[in-house]
Amino acid sequence: MKRIVVLGGGYGGVLTAKKLAKKLKNNKDIEIKLIDRNPYHTLLTELHEVSANRAPEDSIKIDLKKIFAGLKVDVVLDEISNIDFKGKKLTSEKAVYEYDYLVIGTGSKPTFFGIPGAEENTFSFWSYDDAVALKLQIRDMFTQAAKEKNPEVRRSMLTFVIVGAGFTGVELVGEMAEYREELCKEFFIDPKDVRLIVADMAPKILPILPDKLIRKAEAHLRKLNVEIVTGAKITEVGTGSVSLGEKNVVAANTIVWTAGVEGSELVGKLDVQQQGRKRIVTNEHLESVDHKNVYIVGDNIFYIVEGEERPVPQMVENAELAAPLIAGNIVADINGTAKKGYKPAFHGTMVSIGSRYGVANVGLPNKMFMLTGFMAMFAKHMINIYYLSGVVGFNKVWTYMMHEFFHVENRRSFVGGYFSKRSPNFWLVPLRMLLGGMWLYEGIDKLRKIWVDPNKIFLIPAAPYLKDATSAASEAVDAVKTTVDAQSAASAVDTAKEAVSALPVPKFIYNISNWFMDLMFYKPDGNFTFLAKWFQIGMVCAEIVLGIMLIVGLFTAIASIATIGMAVMIWTTKMAATEMLWYVAAAIACIGGSGSVFGLDYYVLPWLKKQWKKIPLVRRWYLYTD
Repeated sequence: MKRIVVLGGGYGGVLTAKKLAKKLKNNKDIEIKLIDRNPYHTLLTELHEVSANRAPEDSIKIDLKKIFAGLKVDVVLDEISNIDFKGKKLTSEKAVYEYDYLVIGTGSKPTFFGIPGAEENTFSFWSYDDAVALKLQIRDMFTQAAKEKNPEVRRSMLTFVIVGAGFTGVELVGEMAEYREELCKEFFIDPKDVRLIVADMAPKILPILPDKLIRKAEAHLRKLNVEIVTGAKITEVGTGSVSLGEKNVVAANTIVWTAGVEGSELVGKLDVQQQGRKRIVTNEHLESVDHKNVYIVGDNIFYIVEGEERPVPQMVENAELAAPLIAGNIVADINGTAKKGYKPAFHGTMVSIGSRYGVANVGLPNKMFMLTGFMAMFAKHMINIYYLSGVVGFNKVWTYMMHEFFHVENRRSFVGGYFSKRSPNFWLVPLRMLLGGMWLYEGIDKLRKIWVDPNKIFLIPAAPYLKDATSAASEAVDAVKTTVDAQSAASAVDTAKEAVSALPVPKFIYNISNWFMDLMFYKPDGNFTFLAKWFQIGMVCAEIVLGIMLIVGLFTAIASIATIGMAVMIWTTKMAATEMLWYVAAAIACIGGSGSVFGLDYYVLPWLKKQWKKIPLVRRWYLYTD
């Protein structure tokens, strides 16, 4: 039995464990453990959204057991205090875990550079708990300031300083600038009384980005009334104040530290070569240079790719690229095959400044594109969705889309408020009932015709054979003159009239429809096949069944979409009158939960949801919503 232990449930740890589980799913002699002190994986890149109340707190947490549902990964909740590399075991206060292969992905923690008072008097911003604590602090300051009479004390309460103007600091202050408007309105505070400062010792903000994007970011921050202080040596952080240079002491009750990170406390104590703020030195296989079968993932990696001058960056994409390589190298070692070297191709960086604006430098290693505004935010969201699809699939992608696009208040989304407006579903009940009643009426009316003459085909147009409906009507009139069945002639004339007043159909779509009907419903002599009769009966039954489903509110979304499909089929044959537009518009309106009020969906869907989530395949592929 080979024992693989992944230490850390961050980006690198989670992805490595998933890759290992998939590659070794058929190997019964493998045991995979993921150890973390928290039962959840945190989306660290989204912390600022929680702190500024744009996204709910649970939106940035993913249950580890959910991530590994159906996979051969044992999730262990524990805090490791020591690693014995010689004995190949990890130790905590309550247990000892032995390993044959170890993956260290314990991540980073804030570093304070030895600045007096920095650690004691600032809010750190590197975990779920940090984000929630800051959210409470911001709101508490506005609550107290609304009642404070002393102007100096009040000014200090309403001053917020973010130390560190990298990605984390800029994203946080941009989000807080938007949140300020909501809080000022709620607590009757003039926005001019609220001071937001982002400060850094570097000469410019976001130094990793091109200068053009930096200027764009600065301009937008100033538009949001954010003060930018660069080149400021932070000398001391006191209780309620911070020194941004020798002569610039700012009184502030809320000082947030985002100025840098170093390796986790555990990594700092390990007997391994470290460089660059407690990062573990690795070889090209991302294996520790000191200990065989010990791999490093994520922020803990210190490796300089051949031809580069700097080590791989501490960012999420590095973890995403390192994880599959490490998993592949462990499998290769188990199977006795060659390992691969780490040659990452990074696709750029992006930063959001509030919910509606961002800057990004993305593309291929040799061809980068600078994006701003809507396109930068679009790129950021698409990359997040791509990552989440690999971690918790449809389940988390759906949740992410809800809290980023559809359940956002105060237009705090890059698509504005167009998709986030919500109204009670009971307003749709009359429309749903009317739509269902109309389909039911149409179905019953057609059913009467079938009952009278089952062989009469009226839902499928006559075979055109290069003749349009008008010429068919003319022939029908001629048929009357030659004493052919008068009823058939009148029917043809009616069909022609309907065709003349029908909704227009593009020629290529009409040709496709004719090809299909010629294949399925027309004989060589122009008569109908037996399939035409049963297709007509099926269509009529569908109209009746779907009408009833809409009336009683059962599987309303499915019924609404199905009626749209039927309307489209009718339209392609040039038999859809203009009133069909009303049917389609009403059906679109009824898709979104109209059956959850005064409908059977209110009772049936919750029960089915519980049963659906119990299916192993569904849980394995995350094909459900919470």
